Amino acid sequence: MSRLTVYRDDSPDTIMQRTEEPAEISAVLRGIGVRFERWDSPVVPPRDATPDEVLTVYRPYLDELMGETGAGSADVVRISAATPNLAALRDKFLSEHTHSEDEVRFFVHGWGNFVLHVGGHVYDVRCTEGDLISVPEGIPHWFDAGPEPDVVALRVFTDTTGWVARYTGDDIARQFPVT
Repeated sequence: MSRLTVYRDDSPDTIMQRTEEPAEISAVLRGIGVRFERWDSPVVPPRDATPDEVLTVYRPYLDELMGETGAGSADVVRISAATPNLAALRDKFLSEHTHSEDEVRFFVHGWGNFVLHVGGHVYDVRCTEGDLISVPEGIPHWFDAGPEPDVVALRVFTDTTGWVARYTGDDIARQFPVT
């Protein structure tokens, strides 16, 4: 189930807000410029579907999204316990960073937390199957799908070279638990 937990950035033990209501999650995140929505697809591809099969199922949604955002490409990413160099990959994602373009993800299977650091607050967004999140360029954030991830997600790019992480050097991600 999707969830949003909001903290002050100097108080990881104090929850300021928590909700599992998609409309409320969307409204709160919209206030910081983040897009969050649910896609109710009539067909969900099997977990082991090929990337082309996944892209075909979601093509109507992708075409609309890419038309709205000007994005030029989409692909499928899988992260699982069998992913090579998983520990190093997870460590890289757990470091606060920004990007020079929006980071757009749609969760086909599994879950992951996008954790955003904005305006003195930390917004921990648990995304699950059917969730779309678009983190605007320049927003400091980190990502975690846990120590044994099982995620299939669509990634949408305007410029695939733009998805280079720019690390902030702040160790804030180590202070907040995955919820």
